[in-house]
Amino acid sequence: MGLNMIRMRVLVMGLVLALMPCFSPALPINQLRQLAAKHNITCMLVFGDSSVDSGNNNRLATDMKGNFLPYGKDFFNGRPTGRFTNGRLATDFIADELGFTNKISAFLDPNISEIDMLHGVSFASAGSGYDELTANFSSVLSVPKQLEYCNHYKIHLRQLVGKKRAEEIIRNAIFVLSMGTNDFLQNYFLEPIRSQQYTVEEYQNFLVSRMVEDIKEMKRLGATRLVVVGIPPLGCMPLMKTLMDQRRCVESYNKAASSFNSKIQEKLATIRATLQVKSAYLDCFNIIQDAVNHPNKYGFVEATKGCCGTGTIEYGNTCKGLSVCEDPSKYVFWDAVHPTQKMYRIIAQAGLKSLNENVLL
Repeated sequence: MGLNMIRMRVLVMGLVLALMPCFSPALPINQLRQLAAKHNITCMLVFGDSSVDSGNNNRLATDMKGNFLPYGKDFFNGRPTGRFTNGRLATDFIADELGFTNKISAFLDPNISEIDMLHGVSFASAGSGYDELTANFSSVLSVPKQLEYCNHYKIHLRQLVGKKRAEEIIRNAIFVLSMGTNDFLQNYFLEPIRSQQYTVEEYQNFLVSRMVEDIKEMKRLGATRLVVVGIPPLGCMPLMKTLMDQRRCVESYNKAASSFNSKIQEKLATIRATLQVKSAYLDCFNIIQDAVNHPNKYGFVEATKGCCGTGTIEYGNTCKGLSVCEDPSKYVFWDAVHPTQKMYRIIAQAGLKSLNENVLL
């Protein structure tokens, strides 16, 4: 990679990247809520990494946390929650527009209420990936562990509403799976273990095979509706451009992301036929490149750096207590890795559009 490995380890270890789906025009809220009601959509159950972690890592013995300012400064009451952004995540906005709740609670939140449980929860853990080794590097929740917690969630539901209703809630929930970026930037491109075992393509195939097993387990738990989010152009993240000393997106990382996304889509087509699960795929690669190259098109002014600190290297603990830009809504990125709340709102519109076209049928 042409970089000093120590510098890479200091700056990238524990990198928690957000997935950023495509922009699309807003859909009428009433129409979406009517469709959700028509198809008995009950809640959202979320699995993944920092793109959808609403605070589970707060309860873990890991450095991968965002439960301090300036994170959450634009959340309700300016309260940091563990979300790696200045406000809400895409899943929060989607749940809000579908009429469930204005925020998806973290399953491990000790203050989670019974109402929160009924509206859906996030099992996601910042720093996680399809590869269990990725989660192990940061001591966070692997996907199998997240799925185990989902089983615990089912037990809680039975206690709240009875077995029959609990099964109905799970069967009519929207399962969201959003991860994969950390597998490359925190694992394969940084650590020597997987890169010595696999070529890039072989590792992509390995990750897809793990994704399939995760989806099979979701099906066993009762899933019938699924949204899988692909990974963004990895080389367009401000941190990665800084590390590679490039002003433009790092093409080699983007090629790896594009190829991986293609493999996910191919496998999802098979899953739809074999598992009888309605599924939607969010392919964000081209739109993120477009947002970075043409920020004004999306209402942004700055797309080359984040709002926190210098915006070129800071994320997580290195963003703690730093000054931020005057208007985060003008920025694509909140820190050198994660999007702003405004970008997540755009992400939510893409998610709602995909749900409308592929799942609410």
